[in-house]
Amino acid sequence: MSGHETFQPQNKALAWFERRLPVFGLLHSSFVAYPTPRNLNYWWTFGGILSVMLVVQLVTGIVLVMHFVPTSAGAFDSVEHIMRNVNYGWLLRYIHANGASMFFLAVYIHIFRGLYYGSYKDPREVLWILGVILFLLMMATAFMGYVLPWGQMSFWAATVITNLFSAIPLVGDAIVTWLWGGYSVDEPTLKRFFSLHYLLPFVIFGVVLLHVWALHVVGQNNPDGIDVKSNKDTVPFTPHATVKDSFGLICFFILFAWFVFYIPNYLGHPDNYIPANPLQTPPHIVPEWYFLPFYAILRAIPSKLGGVVAMFASIAVLVFVPWLDTSKVRSARYRPLYRQFFWILLIVCIGLGYLGAKPPEGGYVIAARLLTAYYFIHFLVILPLLGYIETPKPLPASISESVLKKHAGAPAAAGAVRSPERNG
Repeated sequence: MSGHETFQPQNKALAWFERRLPVFGLLHSSFVAYPTPRNLNYWWTFGGILSVMLVVQLVTGIVLVMHFVPTSAGAFDSVEHIMRNVNYGWLLRYIHANGASMFFLAVYIHIFRGLYYGSYKDPREVLWILGVILFLLMMATAFMGYVLPWGQMSFWAATVITNLFSAIPLVGDAIVTWLWGGYSVDEPTLKRFFSLHYLLPFVIFGVVLLHVWALHVVGQNNPDGIDVKSNKDTVPFTPHATVKDSFGLICFFILFAWFVFYIPNYLGHPDNYIPANPLQTPPHIVPEWYFLPFYAILRAIPSKLGGVVAMFASIAVLVFVPWLDTSKVRSARYRPLYRQFFWILLIVCIGLGYLGAKPPEGGYVIAARLLTAYYFIHFLVILPLLGYIETPKPLPASISESVLKKHAGAPAAAGAVRSPERNG
């Protein structure tokens, strides 16, 4: 896809450098002249929001590491030292801790936007798969980071989750022993998790670059889900998309700041302000909120191995969505039947999150099993069948036609509202 203009430096020194290493030309073609579909809405701002949040997490994490002590005797106290004695340490920790939640909030919106508008369809399959890989890396990084404060919930969450690998036949016990660095969760476990928690964000950064590269190769999807036909269908990324992304980022950061400054511990657990005690199990072990839907799926299956398989399968199934969806139409705007099932899926996922926070007993378990069954039925049964039984609405001929029709309809609708006044 060609841009709207090319980068031609006027400064001689810059032109000399650009001929030898065209960094500024690359930035210009990627973030200034890059052709963007002219009909993008604010749901597309979450890609930029996620990029900024990744930088926020990297910067705050690097500073926090300077004061953290990754030992079973010193981890909890070092976190308290950061909160009480390090200049603005409380702010750095609250930004980092709540930043993880904001990161997952943005990524869940980003994923469901992709599902709604069909951003996984040809030719964006690799782009989608890279996104699922990023999601898995985020989950691993967040889990290991949750363990580091070495509070009661951190310790026992690490014990419960790592124990799940023991359900894998033949190699499960060996994997658990390696993760623990011994025969129980202790200091070697903490050091392993600290090392990986520091490393994985840079791996995420590398995969993000691949994700953006893949996006620039195939081009962005759009709310109508139709291909770009000409330059009339696109606008330069700057200022059109950058202004919209900036506004979305400001709104998102207002929410972020509200959590950081007014309710910084709302999304955490009070037991994590108690030092880890291997001899005292908390009455109800729960992970962070962004893991709750998968935790509900894990506990919904009676078999330990079956629960582990179902939990990982609930993420793995996303990789195959480009091929499970047999419809040729991308956007749910033109798929009335799919749109209804999409909203049902969203409600099911929220319901699983709610059930993941409840005790695994009675009606909660039954409800979790029903919602887990529907989750897999949606992807494995409903999604393939809809492509054969659904009659989509007619697609516009081009993006520009769709935009012009939308803007032409607004004055007409306004006139229709005013006409009774004139007639009266």
